[in-house]
Amino acid sequence: MKERVLITGASGFVGFHLIEAALQKGLEVYAAVRPSSQVEHLKHLPIHYTTLDFSNRNALEANLHENKYSYIIHAAGAIKAADYAEYVKVNAEYTRNLAHAAQESAIGLKKFVFISSLASMGPSGTGKPITEQDQANPLTSYGKSKLVAETYLSELKDLPLISLRPTAVYGPRERDIFIMINVINKGFEPYIGRIPQKLSFIYVKDLASVSIQALNSAVNNKSYIVADGLSYDRYQLGEIVKTILKKNTIKLHLPLVVAKAIAVLQEGAGSISGKSPILSREKLAELIALDWSCNIEPLRNDLGFEPKYTLETGMAETLQWYKENKWL
Repeated sequence: MKERVLITGASGFVGFHLIEAALQKGLEVYAAVRPSSQVEHLKHLPIHYTTLDFSNRNALEANLHENKYSYIIHAAGAIKAADYAEYVKVNAEYTRNLAHAAQESAIGLKKFVFISSLASMGPSGTGKPITEQDQANPLTSYGKSKLVAETYLSELKDLPLISLRPTAVYGPRERDIFIMINVINKGFEPYIGRIPQKLSFIYVKDLASVSIQALNSAVNNKSYIVADGLSYDRYQLGEIVKTILKKNTIKLHLPLVVAKAIAVLQEGAGSISGKSPILSREKLAELIALDWSCNIEPLRNDLGFEPKYTLETGMAETLQWYKENKWL
């Protein structure tokens, strides 16, 4: 009999790739989706669907007891919310509810993998690549809520937990970095200011692979940064995309003061509409941070993780997918 894995956030960008990786490992996949979720892209996959009420521990416990999952990969969460309280409710409190239900349901859970974010750590403030031992200094409400979630989970001492903190994730179906790619495809290359930066990336298939690797690890109650192990300057993403697409671009450097004004205006519009702004002052601080380079040696040593993709090879595969699916 196949072992069962529950994957939350299954209809999302990362969730789709988690499902594919789990199926490749011979796991029986239960995809947790909302009733309103778009799942057409999942219909060809041999998976089961389930709906979870993250606000109701008793309902969660009943679902887990009924389906008896061997593993849980919790990738669901809010990347945009009206305010900090909403981020904490969805990203931290709902995560704690699911983990608590996993304990109380007594299903013999082998591993709970939480997909957190490097945003929970914030950028390097030491001049060296970020490590798990650094003092966390998240710059955004999203990052702070992920750190709260990690803290909640660490308090559940009997939970077989591994938290993964991926840096900027890109790949087929991703929509945020795609905005930059699409602008480059149209002949423009926008940047905020001219300060030098160190950036890090992880291809979604590598993230999915290490998430599945974590399920069988003997390690518990530890957090790991996930990146491809390389550091990139602020222009390398654009250069790689231009080379693959065979595009010439005009570089545009938006002054920081102008970017701040745009962020303030978008925040004002968001407060009126009740929608999260695309660019906020928090997000701007994250975008212009000097150093997002990472040290992934603990992940290599403990889980045997070796990234298969660099930004160049991963982006080549990603751009091919975008073209084949008419995104570009």
